[in-house]
Amino acid sequence: MTALHLLRVFCGDDGSAGNGLAVFLDGPEIPVEARQAVAAELGLSETVFVDDAARGQVRIFTPSVELDFAGHPSVGTAWLLAERRAPIETLRPPAGDVAVRYEKGASFVTARPDWGPPWDFVQIDSPEEVEALPGPPDGHDLVGVWAWLGEEGGTVRMRVFGPRIGIPEDEATGSAAVRLCLALDRPLTIHQGRGSLIHARPLGRGFAEIGGRSVLDETRDYA
Repeated sequence: MTALHLLRVFCGDDGSAGNGLAVFLDGPEIPVEARQAVAAELGLSETVFVDDAARGQVRIFTPSVELDFAGHPSVGTAWLLAERRAPIETLRPPAGDVAVRYEKGASFVTARPDWGPPWDFVQIDSPEEVEALPGPPDGHDLVGVWAWLGEEGGTVRMRVFGPRIGIPEDEATGSAAVRLCLALDRPLTIHQGRGSLIHARPLGRGFAEIGGRSVLDETRDYA
């Protein structure tokens, strides 16, 4: 038995919505060869195995593939480590060192766009058209579709579809937020999914910071 933590990451200001995340803080208790099957069984968009909490060493799996980096797993795992173990300054997924900071109960991570999946983006005219989409635009299997909610204030409505990596539609996607923030070269507040909220800002030198609120819903034994 090991402890399975079930979180929601990039929650709204009232703690609602957010993207589901599974985290095993004692990752070495799950054999490496079993991890993809565990992620598939849990069925969340990502599952994180923390192999060394003090060093921030992690591996991240969708139900079908392992990722070198993903945004909401990094933000959520950094927050959970601060809550259940100790705050950290760096996470270490396969992509590289991810700087971490904390502010007013939220967690933030710094990443490069090429660390995550190679998301495409399609801008459309209105948030209402984003809401009405039945699925990804034709010919796209890894795409963020977005419109301005308020261009002057940098507020965006976005939906993200990733069937190529086993995620039909993602509730809140940090790696896509990194790419869009740097493509537009400005701070953004991204409203995604049913009510999730992602804060993103460019840092220069090809990096962006993303972050938001996380909520721990359940901790249970996992065999």
